[in-house]
Amino acid sequence: MADSSQPSEPSSTTPPGEVRFAIGVVVGSHGVQGGIRMRVWTQFPERIPKLPSIILDDEPELRRLLSARLQKGDAILSVEGITTREMADDLRGTVVRIPPELAAPLEEDEFYHYQIIGLEVFDESGERLGEVAEILVTGANDVYVIRGGPEPELLLPALKDVILEIDPEHGRMIVRPPEYA
Repeated sequence: MADSSQPSEPSSTTPPGEVRFAIGVVVGSHGVQGGIRMRVWTQFPERIPKLPSIILDDEPELRRLLSARLQKGDAILSVEGITTREMADDLRGTVVRIPPELAAPLEEDEFYHYQIIGLEVFDESGERLGEVAEILVTGANDVYVIRGGPEPELLLPALKDVILEIDPEHGRMIVRPPEYA
């Protein structure tokens, strides 16, 4: 069973066909007919009732979502194949995932964190600065933590005048590090 303490993200090396996004974790049963209570992790909970299917932990196949509704920070799910309270209770701690095609669409020039972590980072002149090791979510803008280059650690704000190009297909990012006095 997956670690249910926080959502897991795919990595930059996850094959595209195996990418799954964690949207919540099963916290218990709901009712006697196999209803599942899921703690919501996604930033887009309003999309849950519209989902046609989900993935339980790392199952290879999608499971049809028969119904879903939001209730006080949780989602109540009815999932194909889960028909008793005991079956639902046995899923406690199970991470609920969706494939990328069911995720909220990204705007142009937006990327999932897993697409950025691991990218090699170069400045405009082509000097390698390291690779994106971590992303700090600050509220104002993300900050990319670059390690493995000439500096032990370089922090780059995710701003258009600093991050010039993100190219996951070629595994690189082109940046203009700010000049600090």
